Amino acid sequence: MNKIILMLLAFCFNANAQIVVTEFNAEWNAANKVDWLEKLSDCDIAKVDIMKQADLQQKHKVVIVPTIIVFKDGEEIKRYQADLSFKMLATRKEIQNFINEQIMSDF
Repeated sequence: MNKIILMLLAFCFNANAQIVVTEFNAEWNAANKVDWLEKLSDCDIAKVDIMKQADLQQKHKVVIVPTIIVFKDGEEIKRYQADLSFKMLATRKEIQNFINEQIMSDF
């Protein structure tokens, strides 16, 4: 019985892993914002304006915008960066597939 309870607790702990997708961008680069970010599912979304929150830019070593960082339980697990023309090359489908893989890996 104790083994079943421990397994259930472990399952519940892993199933509640927090995935946060954060877009780092700047007001001056609004033309290249990631419009589809809000359409991602099974994650929380955050947006950081590096001009207003330079401390977060430095902390996460963001050198080009937009940059999308996927965090799981507060740790960076994946980073997507724009090309030299400030255009995000990663697609919504690519990032959603990564999120789905992370969720499934917890089971």
